Amino acid sequence: MDKKTKNILGYLFWAAVAAVLVYFCLRAVDWEQFGTAIRECRWEYVILSMLLGVLSFFIRGLRWRMLLKPFDPEISVATCFNAYNICNVVNLALPRAGELARMAFVVKDSSRDADGKRRMTADEALGTIVVERVWDMVFMFMVAVLLLVLKWDDFGVYLSDLLLAIGQRKGLWLLIGVVLLLVPITVFLSWRLSSRGGIWGKIWGFIAGIGKGIVSFRRMEKGWLFLLYTLLIWTLYWMMSAAILWALKGMDAFSSLTLTDALFLSVVGSLSSMLPVPGGFGAYHGLVAGALKSLWDIPMGTGMVYATLNHESQVLTQAVCGLASYIYETFFRRKK
Repeated sequence: MDKKTKNILGYLFWAAVAAVLVYFCLRAVDWEQFGTAIRECRWEYVILSMLLGVLSFFIRGLRWRMLLKPFDPEISVATCFNAYNICNVVNLALPRAGELARMAFVVKDSSRDADGKRRMTADEALGTIVVERVWDMVFMFMVAVLLLVLKWDDFGVYLSDLLLAIGQRKGLWLLIGVVLLLVPITVFLSWRLSSRGGIWGKIWGFIAGIGKGIVSFRRMEKGWLFLLYTLLIWTLYWMMSAAILWALKGMDAFSSLTLTDALFLSVVGSLSSMLPVPGGFGAYHGLVAGALKSLWDIPMGTGMVYATLNHESQVLTQAVCGLASYIYETFFRRKK
């Protein structure tokens, strides 16, 4: 089986998973209530959430540029912003492929050195993406811990049940264990055998390039600004979640939810990105509606109103921004 066929089969598998998740989520929806909620929704807050989403994309581009500049000082804000937008669109169709797309985009658009070679390499760009993801995970964990410390009575039981459910998935832990075992073995073997060249030399070269990308954080100027951007990104996610709650204040089920609750919902929604289904469809809806049911006894069908408005408004935002960036880069911006 060739690589292309495997990729197609992998996409079809996760697309099927997404379809099943969407089916089980939508099965609980009271469509009459859903229609009423949509008609009574305050759309100005939905638009606000979408605009905050665009701003978060721009700041993510600024933050990523800080990691890329040690390799290519001439990398532009527009390149990073457009690469991130195009990444989002690709991820809607092919989970995780978007990261490879934006890696390739910045490499192709990077400046050249005196010998005419691109200053940015694929493995270095990939390493910076790893740094981004790690910091996002660390910050999400910190926010979750802060919420639990301050509001354990509200969120502690739900989190305990969620962790227990994850802990019972033996297949998941087996997969994690195999990956954790194979990664250091591969790194060690490629390091020891790299002098022989061939495939091991190429693997070690790629790993070393990723390592350079990862340590780029230490080579940044104004590292405090990177942390500030991260804080601002998560603040925007928080406000996007809150804006959708404000849009639904006319429904009794959501009238008592606070800004703290909106922050917790944004953390729960972020967890859905760990499941590589196209666009997060189904996974996001199930997790968020489930949290609303467990914590505030909001029926799944009602919770789906919030989940659908929040998720689909951002999917639309990603699609519009991605299309605009693609058109700009393809037809209007002069390539190097």
